[in-house]
Amino acid sequence: MKKSENTTAKAAAKAKTAGAAKAKAKITGKAGAAKAKAKTTGKAGAAAKVSAAKQTDPNQLFITDLDAYLWGSGVHYEIFRKLGAHPCEKDGKDGVYFAVWAPHAASVHVIGSFNDWNEGSHPMEEQGPGGIWHTFIETAQKGDMYKFLITTPGGEKLYKADPFANEAEMRPGTASVITDISQLSWSDDAWMQKRKNFIPQTSPIAIYEVHPGSWMKHPHGPDEDGFYNYRLFGERLAEYVKKMGYTHVELMGIAEHPFDGSWGYQVTGYYAPTSRYGSAEDFAWFVNYMHRNNIGVILDWVPAHFPKDAHGLADFDGTCLYEYADTRKGEHPDWGTKVFDYEKNEVKNFLIGNALFWLEQYHVDGLRVDAVASMLYLDYGRQDGQWVPNIYGGNKNLEAIEFFKHLNSVVNGKHPGCMVIAEESTAWPKVTTAPEYDGLGFTLKWNMGWMHDFLEYMKLDPYFRKFNHNKMTFAMTYAYSENYVLVLSHDEVVHLKCSMINKMPGYYDDKFANLKAGYAFMTGHPGKKLLFMGQDFGQFQEWSEERELDWYLLGEARHQQLQLFVSDLLHLYTKNRCLYESDCHPDGFEWINADDADRSIYSFLRHSDDGKSNLLFVINFTPMARPDYMVGVKNKRTYHLVLNSDDEKYGGSGAERPLSYKAVKGECDGKPYHFAYELPAYGVAVFKF
Repeated sequence: MKKSENTTAKAAAKAKTAGAAKAKAKITGKAGAAKAKAKTTGKAGAAAKVSAAKQTDPNQLFITDLDAYLWGSGVHYEIFRKLGAHPCEKDGKDGVYFAVWAPHAASVHVIGSFNDWNEGSHPMEEQGPGGIWHTFIETAQKGDMYKFLITTPGGEKLYKADPFANEAEMRPGTASVITDISQLSWSDDAWMQKRKNFIPQTSPIAIYEVHPGSWMKHPHGPDEDGFYNYRLFGERLAEYVKKMGYTHVELMGIAEHPFDGSWGYQVTGYYAPTSRYGSAEDFAWFVNYMHRNNIGVILDWVPAHFPKDAHGLADFDGTCLYEYADTRKGEHPDWGTKVFDYEKNEVKNFLIGNALFWLEQYHVDGLRVDAVASMLYLDYGRQDGQWVPNIYGGNKNLEAIEFFKHLNSVVNGKHPGCMVIAEESTAWPKVTTAPEYDGLGFTLKWNMGWMHDFLEYMKLDPYFRKFNHNKMTFAMTYAYSENYVLVLSHDEVVHLKCSMINKMPGYYDDKFANLKAGYAFMTGHPGKKLLFMGQDFGQFQEWSEERELDWYLLGEARHQQLQLFVSDLLHLYTKNRCLYESDCHPDGFEWINADDADRSIYSFLRHSDDGKSNLLFVINFTPMARPDYMVGVKNKRTYHLVLNSDDEKYGGSGAERPLSYKAVKGECDGKPYHFAYELPAYGVAVFKF
């Protein structure tokens, strides 16, 4: 997550939320484009037709007393089908049903392009005592833009985007857009059926983290920012991911957000794929296309905080509705953002419903939950006097803990095979333990400790690595305390931290050799894998959301060789069960020599559960060749060389060497057998047996 300055002032400069007259002048000129964008619909499948039938039935769509009760109780898991704007039919007439939660409002009106932003033409009625306002408008239709005009008891007028809108106006505009996601077209039945039986802990998961707006720019596209539409982006991304060997993509910044520089981590439209890259239908097409190409889709999800932009959730009905009222709990001093009030049932329902929305409506396969630690600790990023202890006097946010347990229980119960992944940077216990055993219930957790130690080691001059040998072995002391993902994410290649290749010591060739050794170690180490875009071919510049990756570098030999090496590592990973099925229990890993500090060499085994698929890794982290190297093994078997970093295709010397090595009797590394292998400088050798 970007720990940046408050985006409100910057976003406000671009997205001016003003009175109705200003809104009309600003928004109506874009109505044609919004309508044209919203017309990209395909043929709906049977499930979509059933959903569409529900949309025309007022008893199914309109807010009832039961809906209000479930919402107030925090358990209306399909609230997104009721709140928001939904095209439907009432009394034989087509129109749109609007509903919004604003319990402290004196009145609420719907204003939009369908009523010329007239503030008084379409008042809403309050449905019961729960604070939900609703109305049906015949003149509204798909593609129209709208906002809710909320009048506070004090007479202040607030012009708010719809918290449940399924589409939004392209920034710098801030209006919501009426769309109909009941008509989304899907042809990924085989994937969805297979997903029900997917067990993340024992499956290969190699994630390619991507920022869609800067992965690749469209030099001649219709968009002035050079953004690819979700569809063309999907075609190109799927081709790349399949070629490289990743199993999943993780998308940054998909939920609607006003400021590009927040990377999508300061959200104003939780139920809307950002319009930067197309319509709701376009995003559904993207996910469907990924699934048709056997690629899983994970979204970054931000339930920790939201920005103060005037059209967003902040002070929604003139009060602290979605955020804690006490600023010591309700605002992040470092980020200038609002913190969700996890004590309110409706707020928890808003977020849990949103998680289910992405999994159900868009067939997304997982959510990576951003900034979990900031939710768990009341004193996160705060000085003494800036935070409020819990009822026991401690610094744990008890409401957030219960929220996570509720969220993960519901997701696991309703959507087995889907993942909820925690970006949690502390030693909080039982993050991936089930709630019934007093855990938070996440599927996987980012291993930030491993990442920190790994990068600190890799940045060292090779001479000093022998004094820091334990940085690469320490993670094995806690490797099975959680279900981990090893991550080298976007956060590690921004804010003057250098790109991954430029973290490496030495001259030009040394940098590539170091990075190949590091990636090989990561591949063999227990834990699922994640690489951020550009790291797999040696992007030299730090990442910026304002420009595309330096794809031209692939015209140079060293970058091509690194990319091929990473691709071969990924394919080695997905094709060998020993590298993933035992990630979460200790039977799958065994050190051969964890103590060869003077030579900075690590050797270890990965075992499959049945013992029939095994790999031996040997990695040299110095520029010193070891022609007399011997590795100890337990059994007198033949070991087949399946990956050799000294191969000419990876930029190595290309020296000829045997492909098979038979172990002979003789103690080495505390093992009864051994075989010799001429280990080159920064050499990586992987053997199968």
